[in-house]
Amino acid sequence: MRMGKQRLFSSLLAFMFILAIATPAQAGDSRQNQVFHKQRLISGAPTFTEASVHDPSVIQADGMYYVFGSHLASAKTSDLLNWQQISTHVHNGNPLIPNVYEELAEAFEWANSDTLWAADVIQLEDGRYYMYYNACQGDAPRSALGVAVADDIEGPYKNLGVFLKSGMWGEESPDGTIYDANVHPNAIDPHTFFDHEGKLWMVYGSYSGGIFILEMDADTGFPLPGQGYGTHLTGGNHSRIEAPYIHYDHTTGYYYLYLTFGGLDATGGYNMRVARAKQPTGPYVDAEGRFMSDAKGAPGTFFDDASIEPFGAKQMGNFFFKREPGEIGSSLGTGYVSPGHNSVFYDEEKGKVFLFFHTRFPGRREIHEIRVHQMVMNEKGWPVIAPYRYTGESLAKIEDEDVVGDYKFINHGKEITADIKESTTIRLETNKQLSGAVTGTWEKTGDYDVELRINGATYNGVIIRQWDPVSNREMLTFTALSDEGVAIWGSQIERDR
Repeated sequence: MRMGKQRLFSSLLAFMFILAIATPAQAGDSRQNQVFHKQRLISGAPTFTEASVHDPSVIQADGMYYVFGSHLASAKTSDLLNWQQISTHVHNGNPLIPNVYEELAEAFEWANSDTLWAADVIQLEDGRYYMYYNACQGDAPRSALGVAVADDIEGPYKNLGVFLKSGMWGEESPDGTIYDANVHPNAIDPHTFFDHEGKLWMVYGSYSGGIFILEMDADTGFPLPGQGYGTHLTGGNHSRIEAPYIHYDHTTGYYYLYLTFGGLDATGGYNMRVARAKQPTGPYVDAEGRFMSDAKGAPGTFFDDASIEPFGAKQMGNFFFKREPGEIGSSLGTGYVSPGHNSVFYDEEKGKVFLFFHTRFPGRREIHEIRVHQMVMNEKGWPVIAPYRYTGESLAKIEDEDVVGDYKFINHGKEITADIKESTTIRLETNKQLSGAVTGTWEKTGDYDVELRINGATYNGVIIRQWDPVSNREMLTFTALSDEGVAIWGSQIERDR
C-alpha cells in the first residue's frame, strides 16, 4: 500500500478499533405469579449476572463455559445466565498471562500496540489449552498472530511464538508477493477448530483483504508449512467483514461460516451473518446461492457497504422490541445495538446449539455485555436465532390455537445500518392469515416448525416459548429466515385484562 493510501486507510479505520470496557452489572427481573391461556406456569423469574468480554469465543471445560476475547478479557458460567468475570484488560498481573508485556513482547513491538484483540482458546490432543492471541496497530492492519499454551484453562499461558504477521508495507508477505492490504489479510480474529475428520484449521481476518483459512498442525498448534496466508474465503478491498467463526453441524453436514459485517461501535451497524459449505475451505454460499468469495468492496474503495450488503444470511442487527399500549409489564422495551463477533457451541448433553456474542444496547452508548441465545436449524438447514436470551427453554410441541394472537414483529432486513429497527405489530389469525403491519399467511409444518409467507417471501423457522423481559413472563416467540437470507422475529403480546 502506498503511504498516501495507508494514511487514508488509517484515518478511516480508526473508529473501528475503539472498544468500550463495560463494568459488569447484576440485574434481576421480578414476575407476578399469574397464569394466562397462552403461557406456561413457571415459578420465579430468571436472574442474571452480567460480564463484559468483547468478541467472546467460547470453549467448555471442567463443567463450565468460558469465553475469551479482546484485551485479554475472559469470563465463565455454569448456567449461561450468571457470569463470573475472570479478567478485564491487558496488564502485567492479568491472571491469564501474568507477565503479558514480557511474554508477548514480539507481538506488541510488531503491532505498535499495548493491547490484544480477539483471542480464541482450544484444547488439543495433548490435553493442554492453546490460546491464539493477536495484536494490531489499530488504525492500520499491521498485526501479529501467535499462540500461547497452558495446562489449566485459566492460565497462566506461556508464549510459543508469533507465526503470522501482516502490514509489512513494501515488503514480501507470507505468500511471496509484496504485501497489499487490498488482497492480503489483517492477521487478527482467529478461530481454530477441528473439522469432522479430525483435521485442525484456523480461520481469521478482519477488513483489509478479507477472511482466510489455514490448515494447522494438531500436534504443535502452528500452521502447516507452505500455505502463505492460506485460502481466501470472503472479503477484500477493505470491506467491513470480520470476526469469522466456523461451526460444523452434524445434522446438516454443512460447515457454517459466521461473520460480522459493519463497524463494531454503537453507530457502526454491526450485524451477524452466515453462509455454508461442504468443506472447511469452501466455497461458502449464502441462502440465495451467492458465493461469499465474491463479497468484497469495489476496487479502490474503503468501507463499501453497498457492495457487500447482499451477501450472507443476515441473522441479527440493531433492534428494539417496544412495549405496546396495554401490554403487561413495566419496561419500555428491550433490544440490542451492534450485536456481533459471535461464536457457536453445540452442547451435546443439552442437545442445543448456543450463540455467544457481545452487544451494546439502546441508550447505553458503548457499554457492552455478553449474551447467549439458543439457535436452531430450520427445515432448509439454516440457523435461526431465538429472539430472547437463553433462560433454559427447549423446543416443544406448540398447539395451533396457542399460536393465534398479536405479536411484536421485527424484520432484520439486509442493510448495514446504525438505525435501530423498532417492532411493529402483526396478528396471526385462526384462519392462518397474517395481518397488521405486514400481510400474508402462516402455517405450522411440524410440532414447532413454522412457515410464514409475507409480501411474496417465504420464511422458515420455529416457534419457541421464551422468557420475555418486557412482560416479565414466558411467551411464545417465532424466529424464521427467508430464501433471500432475511431474518424475522415475533414475540406474542399479552395485554392487561
